[in-house]
Amino acid sequence: MILTAHQPVYLPWLGLFHKIYLSDLFCYFDIVQYQIKDYNNRNLIKFNSTSNWLTVPVESKNHFQKKICDIKIVPGNWNKKHYKSISLNYKKSKFYDLYIDDIEKILLKTKYTFLSDLNFDILIFFKKSLGLKTKIVKASDYNFQGEKSDLVLDMCKKLKAHKYIFGSQGKDYADKQSFEKENIEIFFQDYKHPIYEQINGEFISNLSLIDLLFNKGPESLEILLSNNLKKIS
Repeated sequence: MILTAHQPVYLPWLGLFHKIYLSDLFCYFDIVQYQIKDYNNRNLIKFNSTSNWLTVPVESKNHFQKKICDIKIVPGNWNKKHYKSISLNYKKSKFYDLYIDDIEKILLKTKYTFLSDLNFDILIFFKKSLGLKTKIVKASDYNFQGEKSDLVLDMCKKLKAHKYIFGSQGKDYADKQSFEKENIEIFFQDYKHPIYEQINGEFISNLSLIDLLFNKGPESLEILLSNNLKKIS
């Protein structure tokens, strides 16, 4: 069984779904520490001819002692502002009508207390939109032990994975020998971002998947996978 994992991300980018596509099981890793100025609560969309952050306000008190699954959203009108920004900037895109109702349901019609719950629903929506069949579990439903590489290894053992896909940054902390001792093969993703037609000027890379969906619709998965590994044997 091929496993991969990633912490909760707001409106995630294309590369995350490449890892999910390659895997049999994806672990929503909601037990790690919340990171300031990371992608846990923000991401980029195209804004006219440039890019712009959409940021979910969260309670920052004692965040260094909190897991991502315990981070609460600060109540307010952030969701209406995000929806308005998405609508204004993508309403002329070819596949706007195909996805906007689902985005409205998440941002405007569902009330979230915890950031990880919001991010999880967005993840499921994106996964469904791409037609991915990979099973998803939450790390908070298990009792994984250890730190960094040891934590990933324990997850692999408890979820009975024989292969694990790290992101490119995994090379900085993965203890290859410990995985070898457990007969678990490891891979490091090297995602090559595709170029595709966007509205509003020249192409901008590394945006939320929402940009690809609005612009390319049913072609999104094929584009996302182009020039990238499509199978791990």
